[in-house]
Amino acid sequence: MNQKKALFLPFMQIPTGHHHVADALINEIQTSHNDIICDKVDILSYSYGGMEKVVSTTYLAWIRKFPDVYDWLYKQAAYKKTSPHSRQYLYETMFTYFLKRLTNQQNPSVLFCTHALPSNIASILKKKKKLQSITVNVYTDFFINRVWGIDGIDYHMVPTIDVKEYLLKRGVPLSRIFVTGIPIHSEFHPKKNYQSANEGISVLITGGSLGVGAISKLLHYSNSDRIHYYVLCGKNKVLYEQLLKEDKPTVTPLPYITSKGEMNRLYDNVDAVLTKPGGVTISECLMKRKPIFVYDPLPGQEKINVEQLKRIGVISSIDFEDNLLEPQILEFFCDEKRQCVYRQKVDDYHRNLDERPLSLLIEEILQ
Repeated sequence: MNQKKALFLPFMQIPTGHHHVADALINEIQTSHNDIICDKVDILSYSYGGMEKVVSTTYLAWIRKFPDVYDWLYKQAAYKKTSPHSRQYLYETMFTYFLKRLTNQQNPSVLFCTHALPSNIASILKKKKKLQSITVNVYTDFFINRVWGIDGIDYHMVPTIDVKEYLLKRGVPLSRIFVTGIPIHSEFHPKKNYQSANEGISVLITGGSLGVGAISKLLHYSNSDRIHYYVLCGKNKVLYEQLLKEDKPTVTPLPYITSKGEMNRLYDNVDAVLTKPGGVTISECLMKRKPIFVYDPLPGQEKINVEQLKRIGVISSIDFEDNLLEPQILEFFCDEKRQCVYRQKVDDYHRNLDERPLSLLIEEILQ
C-alpha cells in the first residue's frame, strides 16, 4: 500500500487551540484513512530546541503582567484592519531554513498549518516553488490575522462564512475554501438540550487552568440556589483544592479531564457554558448548541474573537463586577424570546458549515 504522510504544524508546546485542532484532524485521519501516516511537529522546538520553553514562558508572563501592552501590539502587528498581509522578514530569517529541512526529511504529501507562523513560511516556499506538499491553513480563531500566509496556500479550512468572504476578496478561489468551523474532536456529537429555568440551571465554567483569580471572583457572588456550577479546574490544583475546601452546595469542582467522551457527557448534562473565548472551546459549545457566556478575554486573539462572535450573535459577554453574574444568566434563561433568537443564530452558523464530514474533505484535498 502506498502510504502518504500528513504533517501538522502548530507553534510552541503550550497546549493551545493550535494543538487541539491538529489532534482533532489527526484523529479524523487515523479513524478513516489507514494509508496516511500523521506526524505533529512544533516548528519552534524543532528549530531552536530548548529555546521554546523560554519563549513560551516569556509569552505567558507577558500576557499576564502587561495585558494592555500585548493587546495593543497584537492588534498593531497582526490585526490592524487597514494592514495588508505582508512579508514577515524576521520570521522568514528564523524559520525558512528549518521548515525546508523538515519537509525535505519527512517529504509529506500534505502540510496542515494550525498556526499563522508556519503558514507564512509555507506560503513563501510555495510561491518560490521550493515546497511540493499540498498546503492547508486550518484557522483556530474566528478571524485571520495578517501573519497567515494566503498566496500559495492550496486550501483553507475556515471557521465562519465571514472568513470565507474575506478570503474570496483576497482572490482565493471558492473551490479552495471549506467552511468547517474550527475543527474539534469527533467525540463531540451535537445534541439539542434546552432546559427551563424553572427546573434549575446547571452551568459549566471552563478556564480554571489559567489561574484562581477570575473564577474565584465569579463564584464569590454565586448565592442563588437556582444555578449549579460545575467548575473545570484543569491542572490548577490550587483552585480545585480551594473549591473543595469551601464546599459550596451549588459548586462542584472537577479535576483535569482527559477523556473526550467524559467531556462530551459533561456538555450534555449542563444548560450553558461560561468560558474564556478560545476558538476550540467555543466551537465545542457551538457544536453542542449550548448557550455561551464569555468572561475576561485574554488580550489579543480572545478579545478579537469576542468581537467576531458577538457580531454573529452566538455569545453573550458576562460582566462580573459586583453581584452581576447570576442575574445575567437568569435573565437569559427567563427570556424565551432571547433564547429563541440565540437558537436561530446558532442554526445560521451551522447552516453555513460544509455538510460533508472532515474525512471526505481531507480526501478531496489529497486528490
